[in-house]
Amino acid sequence: MIPPNKLFELEGGQRRRKLALCFGALERDIAGIAEKGSEYAFHSMTRLEYTKKLVSILCQDPQLPEEAKSELKGLMEADPVDERRLCNCARNHLLAIIGTFPAEWDLVIAPHSGAEEGTVQKRDFYPGLYVYAEDIRSPFNLGSIFRTAEAMGVEKVFISPFCVDPNHPRAIRSGMGCIENLSWERLSLDELVAFAEGAGLPIFALETGGTPLDEFEFPKKGIVIIGSEELGISPSALQRATYGTATIPMKGIKSSLNVGVAFGILMQSWVSSLS
Repeated sequence: MIPPNKLFELEGGQRRRKLALCFGALERDIAGIAEKGSEYAFHSMTRLEYTKKLVSILCQDPQLPEEAKSELKGLMEADPVDERRLCNCARNHLLAIIGTFPAEWDLVIAPHSGAEEGTVQKRDFYPGLYVYAEDIRSPFNLGSIFRTAEAMGVEKVFISPFCVDPNHPRAIRSGMGCIENLSWERLSLDELVAFAEGAGLPIFALETGGTPLDEFEFPKKGIVIIGSEELGISPSALQRATYGTATIPMKGIKSSLNVGVAFGILMQSWVSSLS
C-alpha cells in the first residue's frame, strides 16, 4: 500500500493501476485474508480513514461516471460505513475505467465460517476421499481444483510430477486460501497405486466414454484421477483406474468443460452419493 499523498505524484494511468492494487490489498485485509506482507500497516490513520482517502482520490478522476461517484460518496457517508463494500465498489469502478475486468482469481472471498482472523482452526472432510490431478498445466485451474476439493470435503490432493506448482502465485490466488489449508503431495502413478493398495482404496477416472454420473456407483472411499487440460487422462493413468470411469453427459457441439468445472460436477455427485 502507498501513502495517499504519494499517489498524486504518479501519472494518471499509473495512479489508477496503483489505486486498484491498493483497493485489492485493502479488501483482503478487511476480509482477514491479507497476503503476507500486504497487511494494513499505517499507524498515522485507521484503515477506514485510509480507505476513504483513496476513494476520495478516485472520486476526483475525470473518467469516473457520475453514477459511480454518487454511489461511492453515499457509501462513505453511511453510518456505519460498510468498509469492505466501499472498497470493493471503488476497485471495480476503477477497473472499469482502466478497461480491465477482474479475473476470477482477483475476486476476494470472505474467510470460512468458524475461522478466526482468516485462519481455519479445524477442517472438516470426508476421510478417504482423494483426487489425483495429472499434468494440470494452468495454475488457475490447479488453484480452482484445490478450492473445489476443500469445499467438497476431499481429504487430500495428489498431483503428478509434471503438474504446475501449487505455490505458483496464480494458483495461490485462484485457490483462495485453500491450498494453504488442504494437505497435498506430489506422487508418480506408481506411487499413487502403492498408496491406494496400502490403504485399500479403489481408483477411478473422470473421463469421456465411461459410465454417466447418474449411473456410476461411486465408492464410499477412493481416489479419482482428473487429466490435463489438453489431452485428458493419460493411457497409463487410465490403466490404473481399475474401478471404472465416470463421465459427465453433455449435449453441446463441442461437449467440452474446463477441468476445474468438470471436477466440481464430479465431486458434487460423489459427495451426494455418500448421503
